[in-house]
Amino acid sequence: MAEILFLEKSGCSGNRRQKALLEAAGHRVTAQDLRDVCWSRSRLLHFLGDLPVAQWFNRSAPALKRGEIVPESLSVSAALSLLQENPLLIRRPLMESDGLCQVGFDTAAVHAWIGLGDGPLPARNLDACAHGASADAARHCTDPRENLLPKHPRYHRHT
Repeated sequence: MAEILFLEKSGCSGNRRQKALLEAAGHRVTAQDLRDVCWSRSRLLHFLGDLPVAQWFNRSAPALKRGEIVPESLSVSAALSLLQENPLLIRRPLMESDGLCQVGFDTAAVHAWIGLGDGPLPARNLDACAHGASADAARHCTDPRENLLPKHPRYHRHT
């Protein structure tokens, strides 16, 4: 059994399924909303540093889907600034266990990392948004708290 820090978007049905799979495998999951973290560059790089910049981003984020942000064209510095300004752009979940980190939920990679039990692994890709790429996916994934945040781009919630 592993102790896992699971940084998620609270209310996300995909993250809920991922946590359930981890818990069913006997792991202890401590979930935290990634919007409640004041992200420093070093903390972000602790999770993302070994990946190409393009893999740091949540591909279901509306700004990416609309083409307003093209991760493949960003420098490390520009990408980190965007992720700090808007944590919903961060690919999720971010998971940490025993000092090792995992970004996203590639089922085979998670199984190789900490194990997902003896049963068959889910056939569905759990790394993707549960609502897929449909036109109304953003409506399904919207958190009403987002409308309550100040519009200043440097605003971050602190725990």
